[in-house]
Amino acid sequence: MTTSITKSAPPPLLWVPTGYFAMAMGYVMLTSVTAIMFKNLGMDNGRAAQYSSMLILAYTIKPLFAPVVEMYRTKKFFVLLTQVALALGFAGVALAMGMPDAMALMMGLFWIMSFVGATMDIASDGVYVTSLDTRSQSLYCGVQSLSWNIGPVFASGVLVYLSGRLHADVFHHDRHAFGPDWIASWRVIFLIVAVLLLLLSLWHARAMPEGARAADTPASLGQAGRILRNAFTSFFDKPGVWRMVAFALLYRVSIGLLEKIGPFFMVDPVEKGGLGMSNELLGIVYGTYGLLAVLAGSLLGGWYVARRGLRPVLFTLCCTLNIPIATFLAMAIYQPSDLYVIGAGVVIEKFAFGFGSVGFMIYLMQQLAPGRFATTHYAFGTGLMGMCGMLTGMASGYLQEALGYVNYFWLVMAATIPSFIATWYAPFHHAEEGGA
Repeated sequence: MTTSITKSAPPPLLWVPTGYFAMAMGYVMLTSVTAIMFKNLGMDNGRAAQYSSMLILAYTIKPLFAPVVEMYRTKKFFVLLTQVALALGFAGVALAMGMPDAMALMMGLFWIMSFVGATMDIASDGVYVTSLDTRSQSLYCGVQSLSWNIGPVFASGVLVYLSGRLHADVFHHDRHAFGPDWIASWRVIFLIVAVLLLLLSLWHARAMPEGARAADTPASLGQAGRILRNAFTSFFDKPGVWRMVAFALLYRVSIGLLEKIGPFFMVDPVEKGGLGMSNELLGIVYGTYGLLAVLAGSLLGGWYVARRGLRPVLFTLCCTLNIPIATFLAMAIYQPSDLYVIGAGVVIEKFAFGFGSVGFMIYLMQQLAPGRFATTHYAFGTGLMGMCGMLTGMASGYLQEALGYVNYFWLVMAATIPSFIATWYAPFHHAEEGGA
């Protein structure tokens, strides 16, 4: 149940863009940018990928603690609390860098911050859903999506680029050498994120509505547990559920293997099989052009599914998602130095990823989620996707170190086969929405 916008409510354009930008920036800083930071500090690929992938866990299991956010205080209260806590966490990481046993302290802070960030996501989504009526939710859906996508461009693009410029031009270190010299530039980056989150929390204190309580909000932790148990039981009563679970787990398994290793491949020296790019170029090519290509692919993919319907095109979307990963295999074999060739390879793969990923999300909405516990079942589906990304990410660095980049990208290509099988056998039990 949602509430309508009243004349006294803050206009959505004042808080929807900033709210979803804050969500995305926090998520990408914790689960993606940390991998680049670990790599810059001299950590091997195995540990860098493992440590950053571990931080996905909180976002994967957030449906388990979402009822707590519903039960206490207001959703706005949790948004402000978590944004301030994240700001203090990033500032704490900046201060901890360079201390004795700094890595253990940083990982402890990052682990706590991942749960704080996941709680911010729950609360921010709750404000959106309960403060806007159905018509307004649809009206501002594009603003919401665009604002979320700006967050990764800022974090993986602008901030990674800035880390390289600070390292080379301000602190006068070798931009291609990894090690403790990178601490100074990353300390500045984390302080920038901390200040931004504090400013956003101050803005949201004035501009964001309180959010309403949902009609099905549990009254106690016991009731919340019973609801979750019923949702879990009913999920496995769905016809063809194990084929749907296989689809949710395997559709993006190759992407999970590529996600952490792609940036490492870009910045690793040529003699180690990489492309020898600087952080500045990584931020421009991978973090900016690549993510803009994802956004363009997502928009076109959504239009394509709306025109054709999901069932006839799902396998095509799976092929589109997986086959262009071959561009990374080709770059590993030939190790091009031309920035336009590298940029084209990244843009092709990222555009295809955006286009193909649409099929996954629409399948969850239209086939896996429908029923009494639609929201929770949708969260289960995205949780399975997150679990796949976490597990493949944790293993990816060690596999790459054992195999080298060329053989590793052959492995990633082989990992597309389970995706094709799971997609081919994915069941369709519900009538599709839209389509020609």
